Amino acid sequence: MDSTVNTTDDHVTMFDWTQTVFDYGDAPTPDDDPNSQEFNSHVVPTLYSLVFTFGLLGNALVVLILILFKKLKSMTDIYLLNLAISDLLFIVSLPFWAYAVGNEWVFGNTMCKILSAAYDTGFYSGSFFIILLTIDRYLAIVHAVFAMKARTAVYGMLSSGFTWVLALFASVPTLMFSTVQKRKEGWRCSLLMQEKSALKELLVFMRFILGLVIPWLIMVFCYVQILMILMKNRNDKKLKAVRLIFVIMVVYFIFWVPYNVTLLLVTYQQPCTRDCYDHVGLAIQVTETIAMTHCCINPVIYAFVGEKFRKYLSVLFRKCTVFCRCILCLGVGHPSLERSFSSMSTSEHDISTGL
Repeated sequence: MDSTVNTTDDHVTMFDWTQTVFDYGDAPTPDDDPNSQEFNSHVVPTLYSLVFTFGLLGNALVVLILILFKKLKSMTDIYLLNLAISDLLFIVSLPFWAYAVGNEWVFGNTMCKILSAAYDTGFYSGSFFIILLTIDRYLAIVHAVFAMKARTAVYGMLSSGFTWVLALFASVPTLMFSTVQKRKEGWRCSLLMQEKSALKELLVFMRFILGLVIPWLIMVFCYVQILMILMKNRNDKKLKAVRLIFVIMVVYFIFWVPYNVTLLLVTYQQPCTRDCYDHVGLAIQVTETIAMTHCCINPVIYAFVGEKFRKYLSVLFRKCTVFCRCILCLGVGHPSLERSFSSMSTSEHDISTGL
């Protein structure tokens, strides 16, 4: 570990936006609070391990279904694929954060920067792709004629590429300022900034506005227009097309708003008492953990809300079963793998309403 790394006694969590907010002085840090220690030592590693397992499996299935069955023919499919990739950014980093929160950061400064930037890129890209999915539904229902020309796979890929560039650009400050530092509780990966610095406050404010406020305003406008159209001309097919994206949007905000609101309040609050510090530290840890678990939720939404997803998932499992049987039966005179798979072909027709 680099011996020139600065040292301080500030509190830090897995990827701690709050580590430079407080000047504790001689007061105990939130890590001295028994509730925080219990939460970090037992709850977080266990929860993140479960989220990693189910999130990786669920999002991998989403990617497979979109590529193998949907063939990425529509703008909606492309956005859903990129949303799954956004979730995978969180998932691949979870084992590192889970180990670090229960022990200390042992993965080096380069991994600290990469994983911290991936954290922010995943947050921004997830928010941006939900915006694009909402706009996609808005165009399909409110401007149906124009949507026939605009909602193509080519435009979907171009807008997705631009979105990733924007998300990467927004995460550049995190990449620059994240570093491994020596804390009272061990080595930690965190942001290295001045106490109450203007840049620190600007980054938190940008995160709140760019990642939540602007997306929320766009989504409210789009869904108000969509609901007005659906109320005038009730159409069950259009209603189903909107329902999936609407649920994804609502769940995303339920998981991410508490953490970002807490982060904003903590950043701009005045110094408080020891009890206040303890509660603030635990609030940050709990809300951040809730936000990080969101990366395994979307596949669950698809399974319960997306009828086509359940059908494709069933076909995929049947094909995997046939594949395994054929591997076991090769050379014993059983039907070939190719004929077995062709017999399992589905007559499902792709539709432009997502999963």
